[in-house]
Amino acid sequence: MTHLAQCTTIAGLIIGLLAAPVGIATAPAVAGQTGSACAVRPLAYPPDVYRAEADAIDPTGRFIAGTALRVEGTRNRDLLLVWDRDRLSTLESPLVSAVSDVNAHGVVLGNGWIDARSRPWVFRNGTLTLLPVAPSQSVGASAINEVGDIVGAAADGTTGHYHPLRWPAARPGTVETLDVPRTDARPVGITPDGTIVGNAGDFAQWTAWVRRPDGRVADLTVPGARTAVVDAAAGHWAVGRVDLGGPQEMRVRWDLRDRSWSRLADELDLVTDVNARGVVVGGDRIARGGTSRVLPGGTGAESIADTGTVVGFRNDGRVTPVRWTGC
Repeated sequence: MTHLAQCTTIAGLIIGLLAAPVGIATAPAVAGQTGSACAVRPLAYPPDVYRAEADAIDPTGRFIAGTALRVEGTRNRDLLLVWDRDRLSTLESPLVSAVSDVNAHGVVLGNGWIDARSRPWVFRNGTLTLLPVAPSQSVGASAINEVGDIVGAAADGTTGHYHPLRWPAARPGTVETLDVPRTDARPVGITPDGTIVGNAGDFAQWTAWVRRPDGRVADLTVPGARTAVVDAAAGHWAVGRVDLGGPQEMRVRWDLRDRSWSRLADELDLVTDVNARGVVVGGDRIARGGTSRVLPGGTGAESIADTGTVVGFRNDGRVTPVRWTGC
């Protein structure tokens, strides 16, 4: 799905609770297929939207979160979509432009825009709440674990460089600057024990890193790699890609226990998520180590639960949310 030697706490900056412009609505989901064969089925979504997709699923497979866009004349309306055991809730807000993650307690993490600055938020128990940030920063949140710890990054308004952040569940209303000795360090994932993975460096000079709960930081790479990028983490696994100088990046999976690595199936054009069992999804494929298979009837796999359920979207002239099971 997705801590600390030196930290700077920014307290008292909770921007507050946002009332939804439109109330929370519920609707039954489409009935699903049964059986163990690999199958795809649609997720329920509001019928009057221009597009809708499922972006994240929690490790247990209960909660799914995504976004939709409703077009009203010359205006676009952003909607948050949350499925709880096939029951859909929707929330309209200008803040819900992107969903980053959802945990097993149904807490959804995402990002939106205020005054041309990115602002992170959480959706919990029907309420959208902005996370505390320094007012001058543009901040994005990338992952939440089962404890409720959140990681992300802030852009310095003067230099434009990024520094990594954590919002600790144990200290609500605070945000900490993580001690990661890398330039432009940006977390992308946090596991249940607090292990954090992320990327750093300038464009086309990326390095991937892992930060242990005791604050130790080490690189994630493979021998001979020019660059390395980590895309997601779960359990003791992280997945990403490395540039070895060939015509195509190599997709890899790292074991975070010892930073060993293995090559993923070459057919994977994208790597978007991994579950605690090390199963990887990306594009229209699901991979177990060096083998992969096409996910039927879909276009983009975005997230995978520990149960093996995959969510994403289909694009057959209209982008709509789907779920794969038994794959």
